[in-house]
Amino acid sequence: MKLLITGASGQLGLALARRLSGAHDVATLDRTKLDIADAAACRRALASIQPDVVLNCAAYTAVDRAETDSDAAFAINATGPRNLAQACTELGVFPIHFSTDYVFDGTAKAPYSEDAATNPASVYGASKLAGEIAVAHESPAHLVFRLSWVYSNDGANFYKTMLRLGGERAQLRVVADQIGVPNYSADIADLIALVLERNTAELVASSGLYHLSCVGPTSWCDFARAIFEDAHMSDRVAVEAISTSEYKTAAVRPAYSVLDSRRFAATFGRTLPDWRDGLRRCLAERTMSV
Repeated sequence: MKLLITGASGQLGLALARRLSGAHDVATLDRTKLDIADAAACRRALASIQPDVVLNCAAYTAVDRAETDSDAAFAINATGPRNLAQACTELGVFPIHFSTDYVFDGTAKAPYSEDAATNPASVYGASKLAGEIAVAHESPAHLVFRLSWVYSNDGANFYKTMLRLGGERAQLRVVADQIGVPNYSADIADLIALVLERNTAELVASSGLYHLSCVGPTSWCDFARAIFEDAHMSDRVAVEAISTSEYKTAAVRPAYSVLDSRRFAATFGRTLPDWRDGLRRCLAERTMSV
């Protein structure tokens, strides 16, 4: 198929482009080439490229800044997906959109299913939820994948921050009472490649909302410790567990954001691995690229 990846310079967009380029004709547009908040620009881009599928990775991800920059967050995370979905419907293109665990308030005690009630506690989460709703409204045939704790060797993310700080400091203080599941972007890309083995009619038949996550809940603190252990740095860096109340941020983070991916497994026949497996592969990729 011919694919268009928007937000192609982000860590998910880069992972998808690398993984899908061998099997598909892939066009990529980053924010300098397409402002998805511009409806006319979205229509022009799709009409020019004529893709079968659009994978929208464009997102405003500055969670704390969004609290005081809500107009920009909603423009990219809500208006943009609506514009793309409208253009897809007009031109007969199938949209795939990526959302987040931040659509939940984090008060659950068991993994969130797709049917769980949403209640975002931040501007970022509210803007991403609005984007999900817009895609479903504007394009009845669609796929929306909620992701959590995405990391890679690209861009800015917790994993890279820990490696950088671990090279600078002997001790780090990391929140231990926020629980989720880390997801290596290449693992997500592998699962999207599996989805795209289906033809357009099969994609339409599997339309809907899916959670896409590795297995094995952990905390940010234990994720940091695993990074240093697998990077052979744990003898040089000590990680102190702290509470959310000791690490003030502008935006509220979900205390619990584990996603239940059984619907994806039942529909597409595969689950992501344990998150520690992805971490080891991500670190191996980093080592090979140095």
